[in-house]
Amino acid sequence: MRGQEFEARQRQREWFHGLTVPPGAHAVVRVDGRGFSRLTEERFEKPFDERFSRIMVATAEAMLGEFGARYVYTESDEISVLLPPDTNLFGRGVEKIVSITAGFASAVFTHEAGRPAVFDSRIWLGNTGEEVLDYFSWRQGDATRCALNGWCYWTLRHQGKSRREADAAMSGASTAAKNELLYGYGVNFNETPAWQRRGIGLWTEEFERPGHDPVRDRAVTAVRRRVRIERELPMKDEYRALLSDTVRV
Repeated sequence: MRGQEFEARQRQREWFHGLTVPPGAHAVVRVDGRGFSRLTEERFEKPFDERFSRIMVATAEAMLGEFGARYVYTESDEISVLLPPDTNLFGRGVEKIVSITAGFASAVFTHEAGRPAVFDSRIWLGNTGEEVLDYFSWRQGDATRCALNGWCYWTLRHQGKSRREADAAMSGASTAAKNELLYGYGVNFNETPAWQRRGIGLWTEEFERPGHDPVRDRAVTAVRRRVRIERELPMKDEYRALLSDTVRV
């Protein structure tokens, strides 16, 4: 069998889905850490660890630049990457986007953390900017819920409770009851760092930098771009307004 024929036959056996992101659709790629519960228990403090947060932000910032994202949001072990509606990233191929974003996040996190870590990836699609705002409101709501649960669970564990006892104490408890539980141990959930409860947003912004033109001997102003890392995100309607005005969703 000739080489070209042999290669053609092997390529026919490759199974590749040709799905693409529809033209004009708003696409958000979300990567999630795989097996991160065990990873974080072994390597980081609970319920939150500043070093882990810095690694996640470094990974999010790398994704912002690598994939030409309009906005990136990270909370817990997940990162959401908002692509421009007119993106032609990997020809808008779904299989390429999810595989490469997962691989890229895994590589950056591994490099920053100094140990292997793996992310999976999926794509969320929206038709309008309003639906994009709904998505990020949803993820921020998840951040708040997970933060409250994490603070409750690990406060009980640090007090000597077993996994089963901590789970039983939280089972069926309302938000108010969980806040009361924490208050009983001297923790006011509303006073915990905002980034723990609301997540962290990243986007590219323009700013003016004063300078001097030596040829014309006069002051000038140059417009530069930088990455904004916001650890004090607002909530609810204020958060949606921020995304609408600053990120142009």
